[in-house]
Amino acid sequence: MGTMISQQLKERFQTLLGRYPVKRSALVPMLLFAQDEIGYVSEEIVEEICRTLDLPRIEVIEVVSYYTMLRRKPAGKFHLQVCTNVSCMLLGGESIYDHCRKRLGIENKQTTSDGTFSLEEVECIGACVGAPAAQINYDFYENLTPEKIDRIIESLTAQGK
Repeated sequence: MGTMISQQLKERFQTLLGRYPVKRSALVPMLLFAQDEIGYVSEEIVEEICRTLDLPRIEVIEVVSYYTMLRRKPAGKFHLQVCTNVSCMLLGGESIYDHCRKRLGIENKQTTSDGTFSLEEVECIGACVGAPAAQINYDFYENLTPEKIDRIIESLTAQGK
């Protein structure tokens, strides 16, 4: 069974369409709104957006694949993205990522069995000045150490209950 698209989301799509002179320009905002509501970009969302924007499926899938913040599978309540690109890597990003893997007991693009956390290694989140950095949902965390990550995970675990 697939995901249902709410009437509210369909209305939001129509509102977005009215904001852009070129229909295709609404694609990324539509994908983001859909993911915020459902938690990921489901097949039903892809089909609805294809119909709404009159786009071929492959074009929508390519855009979803391009943007790291868009997901094709449900993520945890707290989606932890750890940057391991150059600035972060040089300042310990890979060890932060490894620490998260061990602490959460999951690998890249996996979700904890209770659905609280998902983990993803990413190329760049634009927080190079605060490297090593991570993004959890829409919040940024910088100058990370294993101890800081532990405190963040503990705090989020308490919120998730």
